[in-house]
Amino acid sequence: MNMQTLARSYLEKAKKRLRVLEVLLEEEAYTDMAWEAQELVESAIKGMLRHLGMDPPKWHDVGPVLADQEHLFSEGVRAEIPRLRKISKRLRKEREFAIYGDIDFIPTEEHTRDDALEAIADARFVVATASRAMAEALKAPERSADESGVSAPAAESLHGLQLEWAL
Repeated sequence: MNMQTLARSYLEKAKKRLRVLEVLLEEEAYTDMAWEAQELVESAIKGMLRHLGMDPPKWHDVGPVLADQEHLFSEGVRAEIPRLRKISKRLRKEREFAIYGDIDFIPTEEHTRDDALEAIADARFVVATASRAMAEALKAPERSADESGVSAPAAESLHGLQLEWAL
C-alpha cells in the first residue's frame, strides 16, 4: 500500500459516512451527527494530507496542518482551505460536546435539526473539496521522501507545528 492508495481509502470512508449522516438525520440523532460529521471531515482532510505524502498527526483538528501545506494545492483548492479549516475546528469542538456534554450542556437537548443540516452541508463541502484536490495535479515540484514516507517540506512543516502545539 502506498500513500496515494491510503489517501483514496480515507476519502472513500468519508464518502460512505455521508450516507450515515442521512440516516442519523432521519432518526433525529442530531448529537450523533455532530460526532459522525467530525470524523468524516477529519478523514477527508487527512486523506488530502496523505495525498501530499504526509503522515498526518494523530489529533482531530488537522486544519492548521492543511493550511500550512496549502501552497501544494491548486489555486481553486487553496481558496477553500480557510473554510475547510474553520469547519474542522468547529466540528472538533462540537464532537467533544456531543460525546461528553457538560453540566450545563446536555447534548441530546442542545443539538438541533439546523445544527445537523449545517453539519451535512459542511461535510459534503469537505468531501467535494478533498475529491477535487486528489483529482487535480499538485502544483509542487517532485519531492523526496524520508524513510517515514513524509516529504521533506511536509516533515519540516509538521515538525514545526508539533513543537508549536506542544508549547
